[in-house]
Amino acid sequence: MNKTKEMIQVLGLARRANKLVLGSGPTLKAIQNQTARVVFFPKDGGASQHKKFSDKSQFYQVTFIDDLTRDEISQSIGLNRSVLAISDAGFAKKIKQLLEEKERN
Repeated sequence: MNKTKEMIQVLGLARRANKLVLGSGPTLKAIQNQTARVVFFPKDGGASQHKKFSDKSQFYQVTFIDDLTRDEISQSIGLNRSVLAISDAGFAKKIKQLLEEKERN
């Protein structure tokens, strides 16, 4: 199975486990409070929002992922959201592992 599909499945599991922070405002607060472990931003999102979330994530040393489209993110969690963060260490570890494997290949 390709790594993008696995990442989408992990997002769905995290949603069912209630370990996601959904929406722009709550995600920014989670980054600043350092409760966000991984931040997802759609690759088809706006440039100014991308810069804002990318800069905040880099400053607070949070993994920032912009590999998925808005539709892929929405479908994986079953809600119409485009920006989200994973707050659980276990799910974040799995996402980071999949990201590293994807970069190696």
